Amino acid sequence: MRETWVDLCFREITLELGQVRSGARRSFTSSAHFEEGSGRLWRTLTFFVALSMLNAYLKSREHQERLEFVPYPHLRIRTKPFPWRDGNHTLFHNHHVNLLPTGCEDE
Repeated sequence: MRETWVDLCFREITLELGQVRSGARRSFTSSAHFEEGSGRLWRTLTFFVALSMLNAYLKSREHQERLEFVPYPHLRIRTKPFPWRDGNHTLFHNHHVNLLPTGCEDE
């Protein structure tokens, strides 16, 4: 089974964590070794986070079809209107993503 880049980064991070922990347990007299391992750990973590953000961005650009609207009675309950706009839209309403109780706005 081939490892993905996420698996490789995760393995690298766990190895780095193990080296930093083992270095910290040996002695605190020479802090140069600990600082060197710590810097390497942060560099690896930064690389992993950057790759994860790139992966999330590329996945979000893929077109996703909207599912059929089903008006379930327990969802989108409005006991009183919102105090802004027409009272039916949430404060941070996005008409591409958020649904109203009656369905999609685009259709």
